[in-house]
Amino acid sequence: MDSAKKMMLEEKAKQIRYLTVDCIATLGQGHIGGSLSIADLLSVLYFDVMKVDPENPKMEGRDRLVCSKGHAGPAVYAALAAKGFFPLEMLHTLNKPYTNLPSHCDMNRTPGIDMTTGSLGQGVSCAIGMAKAAKLLKEDSYVYAIIGDGESDEGQVWEAAMAASQFKLDNLIIFLDHNNAQIDGTTEEVMSLGDPAARWGAFGFNTYTVDGHDVEAIDGAIAEAKAKKGAPSIIIMNTVKGKGVSFVEGTGVTCHYMTFTPEMKEQALKELS
Repeated sequence: MDSAKKMMLEEKAKQIRYLTVDCIATLGQGHIGGSLSIADLLSVLYFDVMKVDPENPKMEGRDRLVCSKGHAGPAVYAALAAKGFFPLEMLHTLNKPYTNLPSHCDMNRTPGIDMTTGSLGQGVSCAIGMAKAAKLLKEDSYVYAIIGDGESDEGQVWEAAMAASQFKLDNLIIFLDHNNAQIDGTTEEVMSLGDPAARWGAFGFNTYTVDGHDVEAIDGAIAEAKAKKGAPSIIIMNTVKGKGVSFVEGTGVTCHYMTFTPEMKEQALKELS
């Protein structure tokens, strides 16, 4: 990756974080931690990798994203707005009455959202269905899915993993937002994932482990995954919950859902500007 592209993607990631904080702070509360931790991935996907058209969100043959950890919807909305799927001003309607931007992703209300999510564990199954359909239609497209640490406690994730491997879905790439935290505590305290690469590898996946805040590393892992045929892939992203805002990072697991005061908003946006 050349330096100009890397700088552009880093700036887009910062913009996604800024817009995410701004819309959550406008509401006064929201799922901030797990939204900020995937901003770098969303920058790479929407501004370098994914075949999408903001003017035609339902374009045939497009790449698709399933944010299975649907509570990270605010970050996805920020990326979609930055890409031009809808006006930036719409972000200030997050989770308000009659909004088209509910707290969790809703494909029937938001342009650019490919699957309704929020019931953790179900998104991977939906992504597998999309990837299998693309194979049947002989589309040259990819399906990307984002899952979280806490979500990985769900048995459905592993049933889905078996199916993806059985169907040899090499057009499916899953990303694990591995920040070692979930709503009730750390993964070690609640349900250890052990070595996630070894675990997913045992289910027949190609596995890659990267710094989830390094756009070049994420981009490179996606390219490697696409080059390897015959099996689905997972990219395990080592991330920091609340990345980019010092006081959010500092709260650890408790930043899953936070109240945001005007003073907190001012400090956060200052750090991200």
